[in-house]
Amino acid sequence: MDETSPLVSPLRDSGDFSYCPTEPTSPRGAFGGTPGSVVRIPAGSPGRNRERQPLLDRDRGNSPRDPHRNEFPEDPEFREIIRKAERAIEEGIYPERIYQGSSGSYFVKDSQGKIIGVFKPKNEEPYGQLNPKWTKWLQKLCCPCCFGRDCLVLNQGYLSEAGASLVDQKLELNIVPRTKVVYLASETFNYSAIDRVKSRGKRLALEKVPKVGQRFHRIGLPPKVGSFQLFVDGYKDADFWLRRFEAEPLPENTNRQLQLQFERLVVLDYIIRNTDRGNDNWLLKYDCPMDPVGNRDTDWVVVKDPIIKLAAIDNGLAFPLKHPDSWRAYPFYWAWLSQAKVPFSQEIRDLVLPKLSDPNFVKDLEEDLYELFKVWRDSDKIFSNICVENEVLIALYSKIGHVWSVSLKSNDTTKVNSFENKNA
Repeated sequence: MDETSPLVSPLRDSGDFSYCPTEPTSPRGAFGGTPGSVVRIPAGSPGRNRERQPLLDRDRGNSPRDPHRNEFPEDPEFREIIRKAERAIEEGIYPERIYQGSSGSYFVKDSQGKIIGVFKPKNEEPYGQLNPKWTKWLQKLCCPCCFGRDCLVLNQGYLSEAGASLVDQKLELNIVPRTKVVYLASETFNYSAIDRVKSRGKRLALEKVPKVGQRFHRIGLPPKVGSFQLFVDGYKDADFWLRRFEAEPLPENTNRQLQLQFERLVVLDYIIRNTDRGNDNWLLKYDCPMDPVGNRDTDWVVVKDPIIKLAAIDNGLAFPLKHPDSWRAYPFYWAWLSQAKVPFSQEIRDLVLPKLSDPNFVKDLEEDLYELFKVWRDSDKIFSNICVENEVLIALYSKIGHVWSVSLKSNDTTKVNSFENKNA
């Protein structure tokens, strides 16, 4: 048989031929060459060696295609924090479960034992199948008619947390700690019995029969997908500080800071349609910085103006498919605060109105939110069932942005209230 025949096997060891298309010789040839043509590839060529490798082995290890690989090229600082958390878990410093709340959430620490973030696994959410809190299980068993919120998609809180952070960054509100969807595995997470048995069996096989154990794709417990929010230090529940400020009124400048931060919270909650904003899931940090006097012989210090910062956490019950049911209390509990009775400041108008009045910005925000939910279509069967609803949801946000823009310009809350009634 002629050596140039296309019937010659490309894998035979005696020849120097490999079957592949030739490089294109004309601009029209993206596929290039004659179909079935044979070109000569040197024996030491990397392409020749890759032809002999199994296809599956190419995507293993540290490949970017690994679905459980936490890669954030657009945010290297956040990626480094996740690396610290992963190293700490490998060193035996496991996340600590938070016993408050109705879901399985965990304080994640670094190698020094310092809390660096809060991780909320998807399957340990209030209505997840592995939720370690028995209260929701009891509610589902005894009162199924009141189980869940029909305006929300169950077990999608981790996406809502990441979506709230995305909106916060796009609007430059800077009140939501950075939150992204990550994969983590830890012994302290709530796993099913079969997952723990499989993990122990693989470890035993690796110790007793290393040749067999090395063939396993994963030895430890399976990673869990969930939201990872950076930890904010020095903050307390807003309810604590608000009660204190009633007894001890703030100075004028400090009260102005609080009002500006509060207005950012109002904008965020309205845009993401938060259905659960109580005074226990937004935090305040009240600092009184002091500078020692230059003379070391005295103990006097100079007290500067207090600084107030706000952090909006627990955004897992946002992005509803429709308006909350009328039998539930209205979700914006801050509406009864004295800060909510003050008209919007010029600062918040200058920050928000140029963005929400720009159709290109609103369109980009819609697409970013859609991509955030869409990226889990293959790994989450629920999304494929609510894909159409999400498209309607995003169209609703476009309308929200328009009405919110008009209401801010006119500073007339009746427009906002009329919009609420139409969508109730």
